[in-house]
Amino acid sequence: MCGIAGWFDPVGARPADAAQLQAMADAIAHRGPDGEGFFTAPGLGLAHRRLAVIDLSTGAQPMKDTTGAFTITFNGEIYNFAELRAELAACGHRFQTRSDTEVILEAWKKWGEDCVTRLNGMFAFALWDEQAGTLFLARDRLGEKPLYYTTLPDGSFAFASEMAGLLALPALRRRIDPGAAEEFFALGYIVEPRTIYADVAKLPAAHRLTLRRGAAPRLESYWDVSDAPLRAGRDTDFVQELEERLSASVAAQMVSDVPIGAFLSGGIDSGVTTALMARESGPSLNCFTIGFSDPRFDETALAAQVARRYGAEHRKETLCGDEEDLAAPLARVFGEPFGDSSAIPAFRLMGLARRHVTVALSGDGGDELFAGYRRYGFHAREENFRKLLPAGLRRPLFGALAALYPQLDWAPRPLRARQTFHELSCDTVDGYFANLAVTGAAQRRRLFSPALRRAQSGYRARDAIAAHFARAPFQDAVAKAQYVDIKTWLPGDILTKVDRTAMAHSLEVRVPMLDGNLVQWALNLPRGCKLDRGQTKKVLRRLAAKCLPAELLTRPKQGFSVPLAAWFRGPLGAAFERDLGAANGLAASGDFEIPYIKSLLQQHRGGLSDHSRTLWLCWMFDKFLRDVHTAPIARPRRKDVLGLTAAE
Repeated sequence: MCGIAGWFDPVGARPADAAQLQAMADAIAHRGPDGEGFFTAPGLGLAHRRLAVIDLSTGAQPMKDTTGAFTITFNGEIYNFAELRAELAACGHRFQTRSDTEVILEAWKKWGEDCVTRLNGMFAFALWDEQAGTLFLARDRLGEKPLYYTTLPDGSFAFASEMAGLLALPALRRRIDPGAAEEFFALGYIVEPRTIYADVAKLPAAHRLTLRRGAAPRLESYWDVSDAPLRAGRDTDFVQELEERLSASVAAQMVSDVPIGAFLSGGIDSGVTTALMARESGPSLNCFTIGFSDPRFDETALAAQVARRYGAEHRKETLCGDEEDLAAPLARVFGEPFGDSSAIPAFRLMGLARRHVTVALSGDGGDELFAGYRRYGFHAREENFRKLLPAGLRRPLFGALAALYPQLDWAPRPLRARQTFHELSCDTVDGYFANLAVTGAAQRRRLFSPALRRAQSGYRARDAIAAHFARAPFQDAVAKAQYVDIKTWLPGDILTKVDRTAMAHSLEVRVPMLDGNLVQWALNLPRGCKLDRGQTKKVLRRLAAKCLPAELLTRPKQGFSVPLAAWFRGPLGAAFERDLGAANGLAASGDFEIPYIKSLLQQHRGGLSDHSRTLWLCWMFDKFLRDVHTAPIARPRRKDVLGLTAAE
């Protein structure tokens, strides 16, 4: 696991600025504390920060092939590199190292741009082909590893693993994209390829970008989930196949030359992953859990049951909500606004794990693959209603009911009929978007200033969701919603949270459930294997019954959530109130209605309403403006830009 950055002149052969290349590498030093490397050629500069995990002695980067004509800077792990190496060696390719990085170089020489279709892993890399004058960039299928890029005012191209790498460039235009603000306050994250800056993009998951001097850039997808229904079979057959597939993925991802551990909550996904890891490693397994002093959110007792069952070493920490630094590092960790409050325990979890291991496996992905979110069931039932009632009848009927029913934001979802009536009055896309949205359109209008609303030119965050609904290859409503989440929520929220919080602590995290073949198989399971009479993740639960305590299977879904509402009525709310008046934040931007935000905070702290999620979004955007957007460009330094260690 590493950090990569680079610069390319797509027209001429201007020399790379060594100082700026160094600054880009320094800005992402936390991603690779074990070493750095640089490569320059006419019109090109590549940088690399290394976290040594495999081939500790000879895997340094940027790496050249044996001929010196091809050079790569690579972030990630290729789990099938041994098989590819053997295949390439049989074709006459020669290797100098044991690293997966060299396998990518030789795969490029054999298969060219299609080499990415042969890679099973998590990756983002840039490969320079000197003979063809081509810079080739690619990102893994599900978006586990990030890659940002921009075209600078002088026409040159720059890229980096994180936004921080690009923010180290003085020439970068820091123009906030009004559409990104709309997406952030609607969804809590910014949907790729958009970023908070109009001049910076994310390379989408499963995409490759080819830059060749004298030719237009070519961006294209190289993989997607397809509609390939599985042959009918008994539930037990699917459970057995899931066990075989997931076990193989776990085994492949446990290959490491450094200590490895597991994240363990009280949920099914992490529990199954830990159980399968224990089969491979035995009782030497290290497990890590973050708990809460609020018992409604604490799962440490359940996690401890799983750890005891497999003789694992279980380490935990507890958050109380009065820690002064809970939110302090988050803006710098993400480099742009990020609104998932579970980033707080995630950040602490990564720090706990890194004190003991260098690599950890996570159970993320189970909800997206096996329909674990309650919204899938709501969406399926609402789609049935939409089929029964024509839109001309359904919209006015349920629209009127939504207007009459009281707003019960504090109530459990089954009692929030107003939300259900509203979704039923919408079409498929708007209904599902309403299910996803953190704030509604009416509230966003009150949050945004008239100037910001004008700058958005009518753009709606639902358009990003609609684009993926239009491309979804499935007819089944649940599979279609899963597909949309895999293209938006998974890379934009879940995997962004995992990567940034882990790499802030120089920890590599692997996600066995996101093996591309497993994702393809899971989305094509019959709906009844995922949702069955209100039960979610049926096939995964059947597997879990073989290896986890029964209590984990019957408890209500908790998720990795924090007691945010209570925290905002305590020290967290007081900290936000202090920050709200600080220079360079929301108040100074002129883009937000500060009196309205203050009224939300007052209502929430008085116990009248629960506005915690909206307030968290406001605070995270405020911290981004103060800690990132208006922060001065850092001089090259040898320490971590996140402030986890002091600059020289």
